[in-house]
Amino acid sequence: MAYWLIKSEPFKYSWDQFVKEKQTYWDGVRNYAARNFLRDMKKNDLAFFYHSNEGLEIVGIAKVVKEAYQDPTTDEVAWVAVDVKPVRKLKKPVSLETIKKDKRLANMALVKLTRLSVQPVTEAEWHVVLEMAGEH
Repeated sequence: MAYWLIKSEPFKYSWDQFVKEKQTYWDGVRNYAARNFLRDMKKNDLAFFYHSNEGLEIVGIAKVVKEAYQDPTTDEVAWVAVDVKPVRKLKKPVSLETIKKDKRLANMALVKLTRLSVQPVTEAEWHVVLEMAGEH
């Protein structure tokens, strides 16, 4: 299993909306690196759900339920989407500020590749973030 982080601006698509809908397709990615990460996602991989621009925090965990397919929001074959569903809200959100202060997360993509909307998370980083969220 691999771990990921997906970003959404809460005013466009929030964790609460995600939970209410029970499943969604992750579309609209127009960055080649992020698109490649979507292509790499496998069924049952887990992803942190991150509120970007406002909030700036990891708020929940999602699961990949359908692997990459043509993004339904465009006819351009270069772009893909995956289906994800919510697993659970974190006991406490983990802010970007908190992540940046922890030396164990200094190389996390969220810190290094700040503009990327879909990014990998190492297993070690995954467990550190869960610890910070009071999940361990």
